[in-house]
Amino acid sequence: MIPEPVHYIPIVTTVLAVVFAVVIFRRYAEHRSGPHLLWWGAGILLYGVGTFTEASVTLLGWSEPLFRTWYISGALLGGAPLAQGTVYLLLRRRTATVLAAVLVCWIAVAAVFVLLTPIDHSLVEVHRLSGRVMEWSWVRLFSPFVNTYAAVFLIGGAVYSAMKFRRTPQLHHRFVGNVLIAVGALLPGIGGTATRMGHVEVLYVTECLGLCLIWLGYRWNVREPPPVRAVDAMAA
Repeated sequence: MIPEPVHYIPIVTTVLAVVFAVVIFRRYAEHRSGPHLLWWGAGILLYGVGTFTEASVTLLGWSEPLFRTWYISGALLGGAPLAQGTVYLLLRRRTATVLAAVLVCWIAVAAVFVLLTPIDHSLVEVHRLSGRVMEWSWVRLFSPFVNTYAAVFLIGGAVYSAMKFRRTPQLHHRFVGNVLIAVGALLPGIGGTATRMGHVEVLYVTECLGLCLIWLGYRWNVREPPPVRAVDAMAA
């Protein structure tokens, strides 16, 4: 199989993810505003690890280490750390820490099985990644729990925040930002479903678009609100 232009999209996504992660970690260093930024930064960095493996397979060809790294960083860690960041932002610290412990244990167990499963080399494609090559097909049943967790807290949290801010004119930028994050977080999930059906190229596109929307949403959320007009202040 000869790589097509779509197979090079993960290279762009990887570069964007690294730069975005640096932006988030820098904001944490400047503001020290809580663990949610650390989880988000780690989440974006792991997002980039997943797309880096995709780019490496395009450029260098398939290998077991790249495949196993791709599955752990993508299917198991693609959205979970970002969702956990939202959990720390929305829930009490103690509750968030308990959920984090459960999540980490689940992913750790799943990752061990991903590392141990034999590979069916008859299903390997030189420049294409797919979870179907794992002989222990039941290992793929770990990822729906992680994906559901990510959907509930990352997408659901963004929707909840958007609804909370939509009626406040001074915080309308956060409504826009959270809508963008919700859509951006949804796209890789659609791509992951397509991957299970054998269309991994869809994932490459949705990962890139999703990351761009999440970054744009982040930029809207952290921007300074417009100044309150005098007439508005008097009305308040």
